[in-house]
Amino acid sequence: MADSQPLLSLDGDAVAAEALLRDVFEIVVDEVIRKGTSASEKVCEWREPEELKQLLDLELRNEGESQEQILERCRAVIRYSVKTCHPRFFNQLFSGLDPHALAGRIVTESLNTSQYTYEIAPVFVLMEDEVLKKLRALVGWSSGDGIFCPGGSISNMYAVNLARYQRYPDCKQRGLWALPPLALFTSEECHYSVKKGAAFLGLGTDSVRMVKADERGKMIPEDLERQVGLAEAEGAVPFLVSATSGTTVLGAFDPLEAVADVCQRHGLWLHVDAAWGGSVLLSQTHRHLLNGIQRADSVAWNPHKLLSAGLQCSALLLRDTSNLLKRCHGSQASYLFQQDKFYDVALDTGDKVVQCGRRVDCLKLWLMWKAQGGQGLERRVDQAFALARYLVEELKKRETFELVMEPEFVNVCFWFVPPSLREKKGSPDYGERLAKVAPILKERMVRKGSMMIGYQPHGTRGNFFRMVVANPALTRADMDFLLNELERLGQDL
Repeated sequence: MADSQPLLSLDGDAVAAEALLRDVFEIVVDEVIRKGTSASEKVCEWREPEELKQLLDLELRNEGESQEQILERCRAVIRYSVKTCHPRFFNQLFSGLDPHALAGRIVTESLNTSQYTYEIAPVFVLMEDEVLKKLRALVGWSSGDGIFCPGGSISNMYAVNLARYQRYPDCKQRGLWALPPLALFTSEECHYSVKKGAAFLGLGTDSVRMVKADERGKMIPEDLERQVGLAEAEGAVPFLVSATSGTTVLGAFDPLEAVADVCQRHGLWLHVDAAWGGSVLLSQTHRHLLNGIQRADSVAWNPHKLLSAGLQCSALLLRDTSNLLKRCHGSQASYLFQQDKFYDVALDTGDKVVQCGRRVDCLKLWLMWKAQGGQGLERRVDQAFALARYLVEELKKRETFELVMEPEFVNVCFWFVPPSLREKKGSPDYGERLAKVAPILKERMVRKGSMMIGYQPHGTRGNFFRMVVANPALTRADMDFLLNELERLGQDL
């Protein structure tokens, strides 16, 4: 029985396996790349959960299926999935499809290696080092360290862990017993991962002191100074400030020079969460938004967002040159990190991270950069800013829209004001009624499949749309479509 072939298995049948993959690639090219990026196709084919379960036939059974059935499974998965590469997908901070990055992802998945030792990932160990070096240079560092992480949330958490370890190295062995009450500081506009990371690391969410932001969503340095003093007066030990370059909703950039001054006065680790805004460093026109970032101790940067490198591509960059990453996270597992190998064991990067297995995330960015060049990526960033500005100017021409604020990044936040509310702005229930509009329009656009755009409340503001201009394939026609479609969807409200 051990030598018999499993039913319908392709194990050992190279010809059949190649034929299957060619068929699958043909489906992907046709259904995802061609149709998925076409404005004439739907962004999504919405189905309710119970209906979708039936359509997909999700149950896993004992017997295998024919290759024709498997190909139909692939078609169904694509058919009912959201096409994030679509020019009318504006829902998240990532979108679009770069063909060179996709080629890198296909090669990465095909090679199926883990980026922890040079012996099994020699190309990617050297490639990751070079890519991280380039990103650090854009930050303004001539040396340092770094690693690709499974998302910006993990990058932020690593930064907190590194800052804690640097100040209290005994905590690696002794845990929380080695620590006094600690305090870290971040803006009230920060990404939620800062609090999640504090909880995960055992610091607790109470250790996170929320610094006030101004009306544009930027951290107020004077309040940071006040909060640091208050924490010290309460007996806590301040150790880290997490500033944000490109907040999630408003796209705000914290004043890094002023924040860095506070950190310098108090001896605090400065982390900059530039997961969203880091790619602006490529633009000579707009990189001033991140002035002062070179003074940071660590930076999180997600090229899978504004650069469209594809999920996931998240770098944690460090100014440190003392091997802090490995000292903080390493455990010297003898079955992976033997010290008597026949090559330089410093090339084994696996002990820099908490993970063991680590996917390759550098190839897609490297290949895209090789194809586009730094100049091509700079044009991509500048084009996003230009389209965002075009959208703002078009919004102002129509009485159906109201800007939340003038954007400084590519997050364009606005309300759609339906006909029934256009003369009611001063009424007592105006804000409450306006807040109900975005959820209704979101449902209508998703069910129709015409586009996807996110909405949210924010502080005292009721629900408004957050348009993200990130897809490099976008044109002015797509901006016009967005406004026209919202007016079509909301004309009866």
